[in-house]
Amino acid sequence: MPIFAVHYTYTEATAADRALHRPEHRGWLNALVDAGTLLTSGPYPDGTGALLIFRYPDADALGELLTADPFALKGLIEAVRVVEWLPVMGAFSE
Repeated sequence: MPIFAVHYTYTEATAADRALHRPEHRGWLNALVDAGTLLTSGPYPDGTGALLIFRYPDADALGELLTADPFALKGLIEAVRVVEWLPVMGAFSE
């Protein structure tokens, strides 16, 4: 099954609301980890966004899934970029 790198872009204007809704967002992400869909994720230390690595059937279906993220539902993500990724070595290679 394909692996996708998802890049979220955040703005400083949403920082306070993201902090407020982070527990709900992380709960949603943890459920995806438990389901084996989300392999890993985390924010960029400079606050500009986050990287999420998914194993998912296709990019369109993943894009639809991402609309259920509490951050997305609350309009806290400035942009989303979904790119199929082919790891050739390391933890996520096959």
